Amino acid sequence: MESNLEELRFKEVISVTDGSRFGYVGDLNIDLDTGRILSLVVPGQRRYFFGLLGSREIRLVPWEQIKRFGPDVVLVEGKPISRERPRRHSWGRGTGA
Repeated sequence: MESNLEELRFKEVISVTDGSRFGYVGDLNIDLDTGRILSLVVPGQRRYFFGLLGSREIRLVPWEQIKRFGPDVVLVEGKPISRERPRRHSWGRGTGA
């Protein structure tokens, strides 16, 4: 089975251990030196102003925890690693340029 990132974004990440639903794939972390996929990125729940501003939390699912890709789900073993989403840099702001 082949898939691209656009198709992965429609797949829900579910634990085979306890059936927990973690959300949908949002992105991938890739080691650019080796080309190896390190983890799936699952955005956290939207919380501010009825979800309009998004969430600062992301969940990382290490590649080793992925057990199977199905037509509409990704089955994983264990729990994802919760992290705060890194802030994006505002280029040119506050530099006087």
